[in-house]
Amino acid sequence: MSLAVSRSDVAAAAELITGRMRVTPVIELAAGELGVDVPLTLKLELLQHTGSFKPRGAFTRVLSAGATEAGLVAASGGNHGLAVAHVARELGLSAEVFVPTTSSPVKVARLRSYGATVHRTGDFYADALTASVVRAQETGALVVHAYDQPEVLAGQGTVALELERQTTKVDTVLVAVGGGGLIGGMATWYAGRVRIVAVEPERAPTLAAALDAGEPVDVEVGGVAADSLGARRIGVHGLAAARAAGVESVLVSDAAILDARQRLWDGLRVAAEAGGAAALAALTSGAYRPARGERVAVVICGANTNPADLVPEG
Repeated sequence: MSLAVSRSDVAAAAELITGRMRVTPVIELAAGELGVDVPLTLKLELLQHTGSFKPRGAFTRVLSAGATEAGLVAASGGNHGLAVAHVARELGLSAEVFVPTTSSPVKVARLRSYGATVHRTGDFYADALTASVVRAQETGALVVHAYDQPEVLAGQGTVALELERQTTKVDTVLVAVGGGGLIGGMATWYAGRVRIVAVEPERAPTLAAALDAGEPVDVEVGGVAADSLGARRIGVHGLAAARAAGVESVLVSDAAILDARQRLWDGLRVAAEAGGAAALAALTSGAYRPARGERVAVVICGANTNPADLVPEG
């Protein structure tokens, strides 16, 4: 697979979206905090506009495209749709978002509050994607893919560029994977300089399956993080970038994801969604064990959840 995105593309995306994105904070944790034996750097990308990293790629795609009078159309488990709706509202455009019936009610309600027209169709992201492509052909709207467009990959890579500016004391970055946009963008930026480890739910191992097969393959999707990490097949661009950077994938259980999410709340009062806590789960569950002295960063990538289901302390 050839690489569609370079480090210079990520740098250009950062310039393009400057002023439209928040610089999300990092926090440093001492060894022992959150039950992890090594010091950690957490990149709190869940504090981005709309509650996830997704506006980075959506803005990059739309601003790169030029004229978009026919509006925007997207398929999403929720977070990408929120990003597209936000971009449309900021730029004075219309947006239609197709979501599977499994999407979180919290995300669907927020989508509508952003002014997007929401269509619920099918049980999986792939079903919503098919419907969105048909709609774009009918209307001429610009398709903003959730993860498998070069511009989207470049935009998501700005998370890594920003993290590098905030701290250079990192050997390894743990990143949750759904369709591959974030892992592909971050791997593009850090390739050959910082180790990138993909973290996937056991019930949605899109990257792991593709790495084993040597190409994107369909996987069965389910579990607590399916609404954000539930792509059935990894994107070709994200896979190419991950393979070029030597990314490995580790798998975590639903129980581990929910435990990591609870630890973020109990220890930091950070209310992450399940997918947003998945990367941390690799450390708290022992699925990834850092070497002595290894400096680890974790991207906490999403916040669109109902905090009422977090268990009160005591």
